[in-house]
Amino acid sequence: MTLAQRDIAPAALMFHALSDETRLGLVRRLQGGERCVCELMEQLDAGQSRLSFHLKVLRDAGIVDCRREGRWAYYWLRGEAFEELADALKALGPAPSAPPASNGRCCD
Repeated sequence: MTLAQRDIAPAALMFHALSDETRLGLVRRLQGGERCVCELMEQLDAGQSRLSFHLKVLRDAGIVDCRREGRWAYYWLRGEAFEELADALKALGPAPSAPPASNGRCCD
């Protein structure tokens, strides 16, 4: 099934979430596993409210998940989200049976 044949909204949401430098930094820091938001605040030198906003965008896109323990939240990457992103990228690429680009001019 191609991306055109299914709902592209989830892919668009994930691509949007990853289009911000701060959110990409969060993803890189979560590559090693679950992290407490307090660790992320320290590593990114970012305030709690700013970080919460970015983590919410990533969570709403399905890229990260979290759990609460006391007053702290712990975040981790959802591996399935990256599989979905890879599938979306493949679906957006040229079709395997697409003819090569012509060297002729089509709009003379």
